[in-house]
Amino acid sequence: MQVTRLDIRRLRRFDDVSLEPAAGLNLLVGDNGAGKTSVIEALHLMAYGRSFRGRVREGLVQAGADALEVFVQWDEPAADSVRHRKAGLRHSGSDWTGRLDGEAVGQIGELCAALAVVTFEPGSHEMIHGGNEVRRRFMDWGLFHVEHGFLRPWRRYARALKQRNMLLKQRVRDAQLDAWDAELAETGEELTEQRRRYIESLAPRFAGIIDELAPALGEAMLAYQPGWKRDELSLADALLLARDRDLTSGHTSVGPHRADWRPAFTRIPGRDALSRGQAKLAALAALLAQADLHAAVTGQQPVFALDDLASELDRHHQKRVLERLQARGSQVFISGTDLPAAVAELGLEQRVFHVEQGEIRPA
Repeated sequence: MQVTRLDIRRLRRFDDVSLEPAAGLNLLVGDNGAGKTSVIEALHLMAYGRSFRGRVREGLVQAGADALEVFVQWDEPAADSVRHRKAGLRHSGSDWTGRLDGEAVGQIGELCAALAVVTFEPGSHEMIHGGNEVRRRFMDWGLFHVEHGFLRPWRRYARALKQRNMLLKQRVRDAQLDAWDAELAETGEELTEQRRRYIESLAPRFAGIIDELAPALGEAMLAYQPGWKRDELSLADALLLARDRDLTSGHTSVGPHRADWRPAFTRIPGRDALSRGQAKLAALAALLAQADLHAAVTGQQPVFALDDLASELDRHHQKRVLERLQARGSQVFISGTDLPAAVAELGLEQRVFHVEQGEIRPA
């Protein structure tokens, strides 16, 4: 995938800006607070439906504006040709409208499924050290793009979970609860199996990248945790056994909504023993592995957005990552206060954009 145009309106400091990036390496350079990260955010918002710095209503919409707007044009391979695509999103923080290839969309997931962007930013280490919601989101985003049958059980499970929790809060014990338990069990088992297979496919890629980027960690493994003792109980049985406890607490305590995956390394005693720097490399390895799997399944390289790369990785690891992305023909956006030293050392061609005072101009 290659973004050919990005328009940003009323997003943080930007009133109305536009850029036409190169097919390869694009550098966003400017002082701290100039708005470089906001460009990365705009791409991330279109691909994930949210910012990596919080919800849209938490400062993403420019002060005094009703809503922000992001418009993206991109090219992607299609058989023996190139398909030209476009998408637009208007978001007020509470309501949104979107269009994809000229047609209105009813679910924001339709936009997210169209454009694949892999983002590495200062908070990415939370994928390793943070709560399981972050890792579920990572796993489900990957499945969303490579498993066509994923969205249906995901939506059905989310609906059943909402209904069951509502009944639990009302202390309902009748056949309604039995019906939603059955729906939760059926869709939850399907969802869990898809997630298990995804992590199983991701694991060897993750191990190979860890060996390349952080060999001191030793052999890397990924373990999937389904959210209940699946090796002992079906989800239907687990829900039944947990019913009294769930009625007391008012929420569902077992199931795929509590699923997780965990990395393990032979030379590190546990995930929590990783330093912040090691956690960043592990998170980056997971993202690169996800991109490799995405390309293997879809035939398309996702776009990479690397926020403040020079402060997140040392020069050695910058070079390794950039060499990997260049070899795969990926389009890359990198933000920073200066041109990354690794770019000059590798002699990479680049397009530079200066970001300052709410403006973006090509060098």
